[in-house]
Amino acid sequence: MDLLKAVDDIYASEREDFIIARDDDEQFYPGDTVKVNVRVIEGERERIQPFEGVILRRRANGAGSSFTVRRTSFSVATERTFPLFSPRVQSIEVIRRGSVRRAKLYYLRERSGKSARVKERPYRRSKQA
Repeated sequence: MDLLKAVDDIYASEREDFIIARDDDEQFYPGDTVKVNVRVIEGERERIQPFEGVILRRRANGAGSSFTVRRTSFSVATERTFPLFSPRVQSIEVIRRGSVRRAKLYYLRERSGKSARVKERPYRRSKQA
């Protein structure tokens, strides 16, 4: 067991640098509407594909953190789960802040139309000096 701990300590600084690199992004929470720019590789070509929707859940697990985004297009709902620290996720942009009282918004799965909307919460950016 001491050998495993020693190896873990050696690579701990590399993991922290990797996690800090993604923490520079804007904070987002369940209920927020976000645009996730994902790198898609088709054959030899690479392009950026935006996926815009509401955050249903956020799973905090260190380097294994992930979040689920749900969007509805032409009356068909699609959910995608993205690893937070994946190199495929180029950027996460918050479009609207949502006002919700739950950490997991699974109840939105049964709703459609106006009842599936999330109330917007006023958002003020902190003053940067």
